[in-house]
Amino acid sequence: MISQLEKEVTLRYLKTRKKDGFLNVISIFSFIGISLGVAVLIIVMSVMNGFRTELVEKIVGFNPHAVIKPYEKPIDENLFINKELKNLSKVFVYSNSGEGVLINKDYTKGLLLRGYLPEDYKKLDIVESSSFIGNKKLNPSYISIGKELSFNYDIKIGDKILIMSPTGVQTIVGNLPKQKTYIVDSIFDSEISDFDHNVAFINLNDLENLFELKSSNRNLEIYLKNPKNIEITKKKLESIFKDYYVYTWSDLNKSLFSALKVERNVMFIILSLIIIVAAFNIISGLTILVKNKTREIAILKSIGVLNKSISKIFFMVGFIIGLLATIFGIILGVLFSIYVENIREFMSNVFSINLFPEEIYFLSKMPSEINPGSILLIAICSIIITIIVSIYPAIKASRMNTSKALKYE
Repeated sequence: MISQLEKEVTLRYLKTRKKDGFLNVISIFSFIGISLGVAVLIIVMSVMNGFRTELVEKIVGFNPHAVIKPYEKPIDENLFINKELKNLSKVFVYSNSGEGVLINKDYTKGLLLRGYLPEDYKKLDIVESSSFIGNKKLNPSYISIGKELSFNYDIKIGDKILIMSPTGVQTIVGNLPKQKTYIVDSIFDSEISDFDHNVAFINLNDLENLFELKSSNRNLEIYLKNPKNIEITKKKLESIFKDYYVYTWSDLNKSLFSALKVERNVMFIILSLIIIVAAFNIISGLTILVKNKTREIAILKSIGVLNKSISKIFFMVGFIIGLLATIFGIILGVLFSIYVENIREFMSNVFSINLFPEEIYFLSKMPSEINPGSILLIAICSIIITIIVSIYPAIKASRMNTSKALKYE
């Protein structure tokens, strides 16, 4: 419990007085340092959370959420009536893929070709998107290409493009790669330039003929109701499709998300040093405060105030500075995170610089996602650091020799 005397003395030491000029400067810098450290941590964590969420949404909006790949025997369609599979999945379609080369008189370009049946292609989210242009049926001899590919190579709907397969066909002059001309029937926009530039869709039967693939080796693509909780879902799918290989969007992008996780943790550690450095100013401030209040401490002890109360007073001074700085930092960080895109646009217009280039980050605007758990963790870390640095000066004040203090005062 905190006594009334302890409260009054603590509040008195927190008030600004002219003769404590240098001490006040240290206290102000401690407050500002901790506040900025907390605010910057919240802003960085919010932007990184937002970036990860936006990237996940773009990836799961374009790629299948889970793929069932057969080893030897084709996928057993009797498994489709599994009750748990129906609860997990929104849509499942057959597909296959192969790597070919787009050939033109002016250029050649490697492409990943993905094949679907016409009735299945219409079920994909990317086809249902408002940015999709053209025919939503993937008919034989037609191809659907990405917006970036269309723009970079000036390919329009109705144009013909030649696709070459690595599989060969025997002719009188030897073994030559298979080639087929396709008509561009539609243009999709995944909002990720890398996908739009390197992936195209063709009819599944065309793809299997072009790459000499067996229809019995078709993959089953599963689109889930909740694609984000993928690790638990993967285990359930593996239990359903025991004789097949199961991989998910997370497996395909494991290195990217591992790098994001490492970067997030490293940024948290580095930026926490700002709070630690600022908190150490509290030690300096309290040490000077103890030195300035030597006479008052001695008088308090002489009238019977216990050492425990003395240490509690100086501990509360440091703790209150840290606590108020943390609260102010949280408010500042949350407000900045909410309006981070407006601030980015303002700074870009004022200084004529692109602070968040779309071609590098895959996103058109700076994302931000405020995570209450991250804010709570940052607040706890800041307060713990404040508590630790406030202990030493408080103990030093309580151990002061009363007789010597009064003698030299």
